[in-house]
Amino acid sequence: MFSFFKKKPVAPEVPEVIAPASAPTPALPASSDPEPLFAIEEPAQKQSWMSRLKAGLSKTSSNLSILFVGAKIDEALYEELEAALLMSDAGIDATEYLLDALRQKVKDDKLLDAAAVKAALKQLMIDLLSPLERKFELGRHQPTVMMISGVNGAGKTTTIGKLAKHMQSHGQSVLLAAGDTFRAAAREQLMVWGQRNNITVISQASGDPAAVSFDAVQSGKAKGLDVVMIDTAGRLPTQLHLMEELKKVQRVIGKGMDGAPHETLLVIDGNTGQNALAQVKAFDDALKLTGLIITKLDGTAKGGVLAAIARVRPVPVYFIGIGEKIEDLQPFVAAEFVEALLG
Repeated sequence: MFSFFKKKPVAPEVPEVIAPASAPTPALPASSDPEPLFAIEEPAQKQSWMSRLKAGLSKTSSNLSILFVGAKIDEALYEELEAALLMSDAGIDATEYLLDALRQKVKDDKLLDAAAVKAALKQLMIDLLSPLERKFELGRHQPTVMMISGVNGAGKTTTIGKLAKHMQSHGQSVLLAAGDTFRAAAREQLMVWGQRNNITVISQASGDPAAVSFDAVQSGKAKGLDVVMIDTAGRLPTQLHLMEELKKVQRVIGKGMDGAPHETLLVIDGNTGQNALAQVKAFDDALKLTGLIITKLDGTAKGGVLAAIARVRPVPVYFIGIGEKIEDLQPFVAAEFVEALLG
C-alpha cells in the first residue's frame, strides 16, 4: 500500500519534454485523508485476490500440503518436506533454516500431529518473509523519482503501466520516461500506456537512455508533478557493459535531482526460480535496490524463491503480480502469501 505525505511547493522551471504521448495528466484534488493505493476493502475483493493468489501458487501448495495429510511426525516427513521446499525454489539456505527451526519447534512444543506441525511451519515462514513486507511511500519528494530495472521478459514495462494507472487514479500526477532505448518495442509499449491513460511520456527514437532520464526528471520538477517513473533497458546481469550503462543512468538521474532516484526497483519473473536470486544479487550490487516487484505468479511459479531472497538478500518486496489485469498487482503481505502457499 502507498502512504502519502504533505507535499511542499516546488518552484517552476523550464521543462524539456521530448515526444510526449499526450498532454500531461492534471493532478487530481488531494484528499485530506487519502486512501492507500491497492487497498482491498471489500470482503469479496479480498476473497477474489486470495483465490487467484492460491491458484498462482498451486504448484508449490499442492506439493507441500499433501505431505501433512495423515502424516506421522518422523524423519521421513522431514525428508519429504526438504525435497518439496527445494523443488519450490526455496534454496538450500532457506530450506535448512526452516527445517532446523521446525525440528526445534516440534521438540520444544511437543507437537504430535501433522496439523500442528503444518501450523508451525506456516508461522516460521511468515516470520521469515515478514521482513520483506514494506509499504511503498509517496509524497516525501516532489517528484518521487523511480528507476525501474529488470531482464527482458520479466513484465517490467507492463508493471510500470499498472503502477502509473493506480497512482493516477489516486490523485498522483505521473510522468513516464522511456529509458529503454535499446528495444523499440519497449518504447512503443510505454507510449501506448501513456496514450491510454493520458500520461506524458518522455521518449527518443534512439539515443542515450541517461539523457532521456535526465530530461524526464527536469520536466517532472518543472511541472511540479508527483511521480516520475523511468523505464530502463532489460538486460542480463552477466552483460557487464550494460550493467555499467545502468549505473550511469542512475548517476545522471542523481545529477538531475539531489537524492534521486528515490526508489530503485527490480522487476522479477516469478517463474525464474533460483535465477531470480542471482538477479537480485547482481542488480543490488550494482544499484543498491530499494525494492522488488515479483510478477507472473500465475500457476507455473513455485513461490519459494521469496524464502531464498529473505535469507540471502532481503530486499523489500513491494508488490506481487499474478496476471495482466490492473487488480492483479497488489502489495506483498507475508501472511497472505504463506496462506496461499501452504493453505
